[in-house]
Amino acid sequence: MFTLTTSAAQQIQQAAASSGAQEMALRIAAKIDPDGSKQYGMGFDDPTEEDMKLDLKGVAVVIAGESQVLLADTVLDYVELNPGEFNFIFIDARDFQNEVEPEPAPSGACGSGACATGGCASKGRTH
Repeated sequence: MFTLTTSAAQQIQQAAASSGAQEMALRIAAKIDPDGSKQYGMGFDDPTEEDMKLDLKGVAVVIAGESQVLLADTVLDYVELNPGEFNFIFIDARDFQNEVEPEPAPSGACGSGACATGGCASKGRTH
């Protein structure tokens, strides 16, 4: 099942508040590129009847049918990639079954709705 860390939830809530998207859900999407790599996307959107709807740590998340299988064992996290550079990453949960959730990261990027405009990184692998 798709999930997110406390750090990611806090950053998403901050981004929604600063961009006026508090009433919208966070849409998560994934696709497989021709080279076999998995690509991820996210942004604030209105749910449709066909979407899987989740409430994760106070964040309304929607996933369209075609992405549900690709995101089944995925964790969305918000981490410091380099000193002072924070970003969202997608992690295959099967690779980190015994890992403890990290402490929440300080606020940084994505405060202006950058989630929908490429403000996320991916750390996914195709199995």
